[in-house]
Amino acid sequence: MNIIDKYILKKYLSTFGVMLLLFAPIGIIIDVSEKINFMLEHEIPFVDIAIYYYHFTIYFTNLLFPIFLFLSVIWFTSKLANNTEIIAILSSGISFTRFLRPFLIGASIVSVIILLMGFYIVPKSSEGFNNFRYTYLKTGGKESMRGEDSDVYRQISENEFIYVSSFNNFSKTAFNFSFEKFKNGQLEYKIAADRIKWNPKDSTYTMFNYTKRTVGELNDKIEKAEEKKAVFKFDLEDLTPVVYIAETLNLGELYQFIAKERSRGSSNINVYLVVLFKKYSIPISAFILTIIAVAVSSMKRRGGMGFSLAIGIAIAFAFVFFDKIFGTLAEKSSISPLLAVWFPNIVFGLLAAYLLRNAKR
Repeated sequence: MNIIDKYILKKYLSTFGVMLLLFAPIGIIIDVSEKINFMLEHEIPFVDIAIYYYHFTIYFTNLLFPIFLFLSVIWFTSKLANNTEIIAILSSGISFTRFLRPFLIGASIVSVIILLMGFYIVPKSSEGFNNFRYTYLKTGGKESMRGEDSDVYRQISENEFIYVSSFNNFSKTAFNFSFEKFKNGQLEYKIAADRIKWNPKDSTYTMFNYTKRTVGELNDKIEKAEEKKAVFKFDLEDLTPVVYIAETLNLGELYQFIAKERSRGSSNINVYLVVLFKKYSIPISAFILTIIAVAVSSMKRRGGMGFSLAIGIAIAFAFVFFDKIFGTLAEKSSISPLLAVWFPNIVFGLLAAYLLRNAKR
């Protein structure tokens, strides 16, 4: 790296850092202004609020990372162009592709940081952020933080199936419970109970109005009891995981969770896959947005930095819009989650190639 490379790389990283330091407090102030009356009215402990805003900062910056990065590159590149520094660099014989090198090095550094944060740091902050919202800020939050809690039918292993008509998270109780065990494609036995309650102290379940029917070759064996304790391989909370469960898992845990939910035939599998694929697609967007930002702002324009920033803001919000729209479509429809998550990168990648080609001319 020569002096110019180090100069541009320093500008890239420092401007991006300043952009984060500038907008994160603004986001916190706006959020506090919206929620301060509610927090005071419900006497939410200050420690919980402080922890919430720590998680909020990480969650907020990760969510709007593409906008912050794009605007920071637009800002300092436009400044270089207005000061005729880019003209001087290119006039010295350096090609536009070579001029891009420090920008791509900066994008690589940011991408690695975002990738590692998405794997290990953001999931914990997402959990803290969402737990606070559903516990204190949303009406009926503790009930709505879980997905469908009625008519739940799950496959918990290759030969074992469970069903409950409804589930109460507070009492850890499920109603109209049934457990079916198959062997070689034939029903071996079935357990039914009016309700089943989880006992956290000894990790057992208590079934009420219990009935077990064991299928025999000639006669079935029936066992009944008003109350019976048992040990099962599943956790009742697995029946209705919190709606944001995938966001709270690190990379290894997320892969295991998706594999388990896929084997159970979960209807929310697309939601979990969107979260997984975004962990990889967001860092790649750093390169695409960097190329677009440089191509758009490297020319000295009559409107100055303001015109370049206006274009940058429009493109950045268009990217976020595409990302949210196609992510939601993947969760709610039959569109492939992989295609939906990567579609914004594909579209804007083509735009980056087109703008870069024109910028070279």
